[in-house]
Amino acid sequence: MSPLAQSGFESYALLFLAGALMTEPWRWLGVWLARDLDIDSELFRWAKAVSTALVAGLVSRLVLFPSGALEGVPLALRLAAFALGIAAYFLFGRILAVGVLTSVGALLLGGSLL
Repeated sequence: MSPLAQSGFESYALLFLAGALMTEPWRWLGVWLARDLDIDSELFRWAKAVSTALVAGLVSRLVLFPSGALEGVPLALRLAAFALGIAAYFLFGRILAVGVLTSVGALLLGGSLL
């Protein structure tokens, strides 16, 4: 048996190929169907509003009613980390990664001080 077969390389390659063959045609079909869509249409504005509301609801739920490890973090620390993340997001040019990393850093720092 070849060293590649012993390492399971063929199995992983087969899984990768099967996954690509199952998903890529649908992606290309979506690209083809979306070629004439107007992104400034009422439908797209509605979809953006709904998705924004869903994300806001999920973030609010995580901050106010957490589960798991976040449940042990005091509410004041969760709210402070959220506020710092929002402030950093707007102060640094609406870069999402800056806001998220600021919130995570505040949670980690605050948790280590408790």
